[in-house]
Amino acid sequence: VQLVESGGGLVQPGGSLRLSCTGSGFTLNNYAIGWFRQAPGKEREGVSCISSREGTTYYADSVKGRYTISRDNAKNTVYLQMNSLKPEHTAVYYCATDLFSPFGSGCPSGRSIETKAYGYWGQGTQVTVSS
Repeated sequence: VQLVESGGGLVQPGGSLRLSCTGSGFTLNNYAIGWFRQAPGKEREGVSCISSREGTTYYADSVKGRYTISRDNAKNTVYLQMNSLKPEHTAVYYCATDLFSPFGSGCPSGRSIETKAYGYWGQGTQVTVSS
């Protein structure tokens, strides 16, 4: 089981990035996928998730209207489209899956992101928003 993030980089304020999270060793759409970020000196924050199968989505208030999560089953990949980026969005972004979770769904019907349910994580991709 492996998750690999890509698509991070340096972007100017107001710009956009699309992050990708590609799974291997399992069928990604059978499980919830969450996106998290951790800025220097701050705790990890769950920003968005997509539930298994039905694909309902959740967004933290801090990213609503700015980020969009989507899934391409044929590519076994989940995306996070990030628009109108600000310097405070600078962080390492991680994706994770609730595969084999003993705590239930990591994204129950898109109502919330349940961090404790995510047991498999990618290595992270750096997003830096700066002029």
